[in-house]
Amino acid sequence: MKFSTKAIHVGQEPDPSTGAIMTPIYQTSTFAQSEIGVHKGYEYARTHNPTRTALETCLASLENGKHGLAFASGMAATSCVGNLLKAGSHVIVGEDVYGGTYRLFAKVLTNYNIEFTFLDTRNLNLVKQAIKPNTKMLWIETPTNPLLRLADIKSLVNTVKSYNIITVVDNTFASPYFQNPLDLGADIVVHSTTKYIGGHSDVVGGAIVVNDENLYEELKFHQNAVGGIPGPMDCFLVLRGLKTLSLRAREHEKNALAIAKFLKAQKSVESVYYPGLPDHPQHDLAKTQMRGFGGMVSFVLKGGYESANLLSKSTKIFTLAESLGGIESLICHPSSMTHGSIPEKDRIERGIVDGLLRFSVGIEDIDDLINDLDFAFNVLENNLRIKV
Repeated sequence: MKFSTKAIHVGQEPDPSTGAIMTPIYQTSTFAQSEIGVHKGYEYARTHNPTRTALETCLASLENGKHGLAFASGMAATSCVGNLLKAGSHVIVGEDVYGGTYRLFAKVLTNYNIEFTFLDTRNLNLVKQAIKPNTKMLWIETPTNPLLRLADIKSLVNTVKSYNIITVVDNTFASPYFQNPLDLGADIVVHSTTKYIGGHSDVVGGAIVVNDENLYEELKFHQNAVGGIPGPMDCFLVLRGLKTLSLRAREHEKNALAIAKFLKAQKSVESVYYPGLPDHPQHDLAKTQMRGFGGMVSFVLKGGYESANLLSKSTKIFTLAESLGGIESLICHPSSMTHGSIPEKDRIERGIVDGLLRFSVGIEDIDDLINDLDFAFNVLENNLRIKV
């Protein structure tokens, strides 16, 4: 069964009691049991819910995994993975990760005597040199947020597997439509389903997908014990979004490539980050590891914060807002928004400068998007008189 078909049908058979085509929203906190001490089917909605089961089953199938777990947010999913670690553990993390992930690792989990080393996971030698006897996990994003750097998943897995290190891939930017890390050897895939999977900016959620039965049972235990689960309406909305993911992903990518080419031609742009551009340093890796290049584009403006602020105020279709992956086009200023929790010195060293903007390119008509940006760049250059 191909991706588009799985997204519509897996885990979503017609309701056996009514024949309803759409998965019912089981808005209940508990379930009747036949007798004391006999546990069959559903018991309590924190542990299981039929709407959530449908979502988890479908998510697993799209990542070519055996087991899926749904959460109330991407950070709830990330926290659940963090619960696999014990005091004294060491984790290697890609330095260019989402600011919320950095905040959880550097400012929360360190309180439990867990150590994190942030480094450039594009460099396999750096990763290998960072491994310690207590290293238990490698956490990577690919493409990264916000600089769209790629980690070579298969090579990284081969580098750490002999050390019994769990490899976790945050696949939010690519979505399962463009990339399946489990197929490349990763142990755990994490998503913010708020983004491309939900796709309509109307729900917050997260997910974990695994193949290993023991990992699944441990993660499932923590999901239930900690309780960061989505409600049935949230699950229904994510399921509804999944049904059109393949259609949306193709439009996001087509528009993003056009926007990236437009940005390359602007005199006020210093650099453009998009894996679909032939001059992206990891373009060839993107072509082999992914099935497409996604809908995210980042770029650095001359003039720093002043330029970024003026441009973001001058668009009418692109909207300045947090988040990404929805059908509408959004502008993000990472240094003050998504990555504001990272100390300024570390942000700048990683390339998250004040002139950096991140576009989540939507599925509007590309002519309208280009015209919107053309107007904004004219405003920018006329007001700041940037010398080129």
